[in-house]
Amino acid sequence: MFDQGTDMRTPERLSFKSLKEAFPNGGLFRGDVTWMLSPEPFRLDKKQVKFLKGLGVILARFYDACNALYHASAQGRRHEWLAPLLDQGKPSWLVDIQRSRTMIQAVPSVMRPDLILTEKGWAVTELDSVPGGQGVTTFLSRLYGAAGWNILGGSDGMIDGFRLAHPEGADIVVSRESGDYMAEMQYFASVLGEGFSCSPAESYAMREGRCVYRFFELFDTDAIPGSRELLEAASGGHIRLSPPPVPHLEEKLWLALFHTPGLRQEWKNRMRGAYLERMNELVPHGWVVDPSPLPPQACLPWLHVHDWREVASMSQKERRLVLKISGFNELAWGARGVFIGHDMPSGEWSEALDEALSQFGSSPWIMQEFHSGKVVEHPCYDRETGALWTMKGRVRLCPYYYRSISGEVVLGGALATIAPEDKKKIHGMRDAVLVPCCLDGE
Repeated sequence: MFDQGTDMRTPERLSFKSLKEAFPNGGLFRGDVTWMLSPEPFRLDKKQVKFLKGLGVILARFYDACNALYHASAQGRRHEWLAPLLDQGKPSWLVDIQRSRTMIQAVPSVMRPDLILTEKGWAVTELDSVPGGQGVTTFLSRLYGAAGWNILGGSDGMIDGFRLAHPEGADIVVSRESGDYMAEMQYFASVLGEGFSCSPAESYAMREGRCVYRFFELFDTDAIPGSRELLEAASGGHIRLSPPPVPHLEEKLWLALFHTPGLRQEWKNRMRGAYLERMNELVPHGWVVDPSPLPPQACLPWLHVHDWREVASMSQKERRLVLKISGFNELAWGARGVFIGHDMPSGEWSEALDEALSQFGSSPWIMQEFHSGKVVEHPCYDRETGALWTMKGRVRLCPYYYRSISGEVVLGGALATIAPEDKKKIHGMRDAVLVPCCLDGE
């Protein structure tokens, strides 16, 4: 049901004209097509497809382990330092909601990792449970699927997956802060069909017993009238909110905490050996940017330095590192709040790190190893003339996984973003190609 399509006819390359004409009036993002068009999807081999189909269950178990660790800490049973770290900067009423009895087992129903294709395989650089791109990926999957391409997840895999995760239907609410995504979410709601709608979060009238799909970040609640009442209604069991109001699971901190030595045994206890091994392969080394002084005999693991001042003074060649704000902050989504060490002058890198250290206690940051993307070639059209040419670029893959209420996890589809090879940050920029993924050779 959620596998690759079964249409075995020879796929057709889509023309520039047919692609331009296929987009709905008003576009899908910011009112227009803001990326490069391509005649074909991004091709994956059987090994890559097998990996992607199995990754969703691993990520679900990781979310479960993170959630259990947080609540064990919040209840004073294990690692009492952990919950306060994850609660930094959040209002007490929101912390109370995520610790409420109804939210203890609550986990996201939509999971989207950001995967960078490297020479050695894949690297997970982000985990997003409030992801953009669902409407765009659905539209592109259907468009290329209709042309005979064997689309990963199937042409309607995104639709089937979202329905599986929200069987009672859902009112999709999009905040003004997330307004760039309103057009694609309206399209997504329209193809989801009966029981699904899309409206501005600021004017949404809550209905008892409904499922509400929250397309806004929890830091933005002060700007959204009625949002606190919405979250409290979910905590009280009056509505189902998806993703649930559990902000600790929306922190990038977890990818750094996965490599924290003091939690190593916890991950072993809470994840199957094979899943843990795969996560170790996928998650780059990371660190919580914590200014607390270390004992004289200690060092930051893998960095082999004693304090952050030494990281600030590293040479440009040494600092193949990424600095990111963790989560509960307006800069924590998109490509904002991200600094790449070897792409910055020393002074700017030092200033960015000083700023990150100064915000510990209110808006924590993490640092990760930088994994360079493998250079691939992909055909695309000149946006003005429609001439076909070959881009050399690096790939970020965003597979969308949907989790049912009973715990079943399915792959809905995957969006490939191919950015020019000279770009360090890979995101949906004007110069990037956005296409769905397909199984090559069948």
